[in-house]
Amino acid sequence: MLFYSFFKTLTGKEVALELKNGVVLTGTLHSVDQYLNVKLSNVQVVDSNKYPQLVSLRNCFVRGSVIRYIQIPSSEVDTELLQDAARKENAPKSSTTGKRKEKA
Repeated sequence: MLFYSFFKTLTGKEVALELKNGVVLTGTLHSVDQYLNVKLSNVQVVDSNKYPQLVSLRNCFVRGSVIRYIQIPSSEVDTELLQDAARKENAPKSSTTGKRKEKA
């Protein structure tokens, strides 16, 4: 859930998606869901000579399982917030959860 909530904060920002088949798309992040499926608007193909069939693409939905990388501007990353969220998510669980304390 860490990445899902992180990408939700980036809606409306410019991102680049590199897909597993080598296609690189840039556009505005419209939405993202819990499976990291992504909707882009104002889409442009980086190598339009190699993929001329995608030149007319303006809006698209990309399944999360076919995305290799999502590149975001470094100015949009709040590293302290991301590190804190990662620490909280990976924090050890309390060993007393669900157990009764025995009295001596």
